Amino acid sequence: MNVVIAGVSMELPPQVVTTDELEARLAPLYQRIGLVPGRLELMTGIKERRFWNTPIKPSEIAARAGKKALAKAGIDRSRIGALVHGSVCRDFLEPATASVVHHLLELPRDAMAFDVSNACLGVLTGVSVLQALIESGRIEAGLVVSGEDGRPLVDQTVAELLADQSATRNSIKGAFASLTIGSGGAAIVVARQDVLPQGHRIITQVQQTASEHHVLCQGGAQGTMAMATDAESLLHAGLDLAERGWKVLGPRIGPPSRVITHQVGRAHTRLLHERLGLDESLGYVTYDRLGNVGSASLPITLAMAEDAGLMKKGDTVALMGIGSGLQSLMMGIEW
Repeated sequence: MNVVIAGVSMELPPQVVTTDELEARLAPLYQRIGLVPGRLELMTGIKERRFWNTPIKPSEIAARAGKKALAKAGIDRSRIGALVHGSVCRDFLEPATASVVHHLLELPRDAMAFDVSNACLGVLTGVSVLQALIESGRIEAGLVVSGEDGRPLVDQTVAELLADQSATRNSIKGAFASLTIGSGGAAIVVARQDVLPQGHRIITQVQQTASEHHVLCQGGAQGTMAMATDAESLLHAGLDLAERGWKVLGPRIGPPSRVITHQVGRAHTRLLHERLGLDESLGYVTYDRLGNVGSASLPITLAMAEDAGLMKKGDTVALMGIGSGLQSLMMGIEW
């Protein structure tokens, strides 16, 4: 493979909202059903997440991250042959939010622009699609972007929980995962290696699907924003799927120098490393201060790890993405 990733960037909201603040809003519910404050952080390890101060469109978030990625990669916009918008959040159902981002970034008129909808796996799926386009000779470089705004979902979840006078400890389980969601944007430039020789080469990738579990996490059904998640079943099904993928990826890339995962929470991170036989110190945690940022979660974590100097030239980095559906996409990257 002669395709690289470069210019991995992020866009973080300014407002920090702690888990304690969320639980303070839920105090009437907690008192009704006998929950002790601190439970959400105890369950997830999430201390805080970030939100935008004012309403913002996913396209604007994505364009900000995309602009940073292009500058960081050092590539001229005229060489971008395709733009993929991989967010869970979109400006509207039609047209593709990628059309707005394409306009905001003033990309070439002959560049493709389309959305890829694949839950929290959207950005990594976008990278895979761009890689295929590059290897086919259709384009020489592309850009995948994401702009996630979790505040409306969290606010609606809190309002619905407070309004449900019949709520019980058992009935609210499906809504609690929604309270872990944060906001943020990310972008990655994907290019032919001779176009960006300083980029990080994609060694291999492994796709695995367990679609029998599509019912475990569903959002936006019947036109609503609400999400229902069977968190425990989703955790164990996700671990099984990841193990299946790692049995293929692991032998191909050898022992990784760094492992970057989609950030869900403490239990998921600990059990994933344990199941795959990987030292947890190889990972990099952002869930504690950002929560689950949907499709932007993994690329934000990768960008932060890079900024922290945790990868050096020649390192093998394992990217482990997962999204409800269930689907998993793992990549080996030569840093």
